[in-house]
Amino acid sequence: MDLATLKAFKPSEFENAADAYRATSEMANAAKDTIDNRITVRIRGRLEGAAARAALRELAELSKKFQYVQAECGLASTALNGFAFDMAVARRKLIAALEDARANRCTVNADGSVSFPAGRKPGEEKDAEGGTVTGSAGGSPTSDALERQAVDIHPNPHYGAALSCADRVADALKEATGADAEWAPKLRALKADDDLVVSDRDQVDVTSDRGGVLKAADPYLDSIKAPPKEATPEENAEWWKGLTAEQRADYLAVHPNSVGSMNGLPSDVRDEANRMILNETKAAYRMELDAIPREPTKYGPNGSYPVAAFTPEWREWNDKYGDRKARLEGVMKGMDAIQDRFDRAGKGGLPEAYLLGFDPTGLGDGKVILANGNPDRADHVGVYVPGTFAGIESIGGDGDAHGDLGRSERLWAESHRLTPGQNVSTITWLDYNAPDSIVPEATRGQYADEGGPRLHDFLRGNGAAQQSADDTRAHTTVIGHSYGSTVVGVAAQSGSWNDPGAADDFVFAGSPGVQADHAADLGAGADHVWAMGAPWDDQVVRQGGRLMGLGDNGVIPTDESFGGNVMESDSGGHTGFFDDGSLSIRNQAAVVAGQYDKVELE
Repeated sequence: MDLATLKAFKPSEFENAADAYRATSEMANAAKDTIDNRITVRIRGRLEGAAARAALRELAELSKKFQYVQAECGLASTALNGFAFDMAVARRKLIAALEDARANRCTVNADGSVSFPAGRKPGEEKDAEGGTVTGSAGGSPTSDALERQAVDIHPNPHYGAALSCADRVADALKEATGADAEWAPKLRALKADDDLVVSDRDQVDVTSDRGGVLKAADPYLDSIKAPPKEATPEENAEWWKGLTAEQRADYLAVHPNSVGSMNGLPSDVRDEANRMILNETKAAYRMELDAIPREPTKYGPNGSYPVAAFTPEWREWNDKYGDRKARLEGVMKGMDAIQDRFDRAGKGGLPEAYLLGFDPTGLGDGKVILANGNPDRADHVGVYVPGTFAGIESIGGDGDAHGDLGRSERLWAESHRLTPGQNVSTITWLDYNAPDSIVPEATRGQYADEGGPRLHDFLRGNGAAQQSADDTRAHTTVIGHSYGSTVVGVAAQSGSWNDPGAADDFVFAGSPGVQADHAADLGAGADHVWAMGAPWDDQVVRQGGRLMGLGDNGVIPTDESFGGNVMESDSGGHTGFFDDGSLSIRNQAAVVAGQYDKVELE
């Protein structure tokens, strides 16, 4: 880049362009939300039939396009701000060098060289002639020492100032040229193809584009105040509030993973970030699955034996692709369940969903935190923690009553029915490595020890986001099923539940123990601790927990000595506590709604 171009460069022009892209990104996001949370919700709530289904399919594709526009325009805005920032830094260095040259009676020429006038050092009898010097960029200890020697021995007193200015001009031009060379391909890469289809390749390209912009924009992003290291949820909330709208948009564009997992931030912001990651992950997984060769014939004749055997071709394929394909398909099943929940907003009065956490591989089982309704605006919040075998692959179940997302939905429906005129949000919280076997894993406390602190931070984050929204905290109930109750119990005693706003009530269903002797040990008061059990296999789980030590000193929440409230349950076994229309789920909903007089006790 030459001197005249850098001198004439106007960062504001690129910043204005960045503002325009950001506005387009925000308009696309608003359009997507209108489609997802208003138009399709009303269609599902009022219309049926082939025409309605066709309209919903078309609207889903349109929503996907708006989401793509939102992500790419957000990156374009950040990239332009980053380029303008880098060029502005270089330009400021150039302008400072030009001003210093002028002050020292030197002239900066069009090629970056600096001319200096004749002059005389003290003690000399006559003026030394003027001249012109060309600077060098970068410098090193050796070159700097040589320049100092040259200045000392040069007879013209203006030589040193001219050489310094020339070096600074060279540095500024090199910096600007480097910024231009770095940003040009990044900006070109943000150009979308010319069709109207948002393909899986397009979604994967968003991930690639984000990586390129993030790497190049480091200096600009460093100018945005970063969240405190190891921050509390309350500190995260304060950090987010302290950013400008432009800074929030730029940070979200390049750090959706960080924003989506940050406790204390508004739920709609976390949802926006996590949906980006969800869409890009689904596209990447589909492309990887499509690239796996077709599975060969599995069985073939086994010589003279009458039974079939694995074919050599299948054995080779299975060794290379089998496990990976199964994992990809399992995670895809979970992501499809999340998308299905999005697509059912409005059906049967179901509220919009908020994806508050998502990681396809986090902690081994995957991370899914999904809310029915916005917890920031809720009067009552129920947080459901699933137990053994929970994972992203099974989060939606098999269309039966046992999927964890479905349990949270039914809990919302029952709680909503009890609270006309109030807002309810129920959340499925899967952010711990749930045991994958009854024995030995579910007999160990380590999974709860690791997951409890994360649950605590999430609950504190909910409270911080609620207070940021309307300066109040929702009545919050934490529900632990099976081993999930152990996670809740350990968190309650971690020493970090002293904040009375973290949880108001605890409900334990089929609990093998909460690592406490008494309900009063959990911090909410014994009268706000509720438990229920069931016969058959639930007895095996509960009594097994007593024997294996998950119940502290052999005590579990359904014991009279524990001191909590034991609710009636009509569950026929360990998995029936959340069955639609059951007494078990009605009792849980009454606690979530804070209507304790409607709870039926044993």
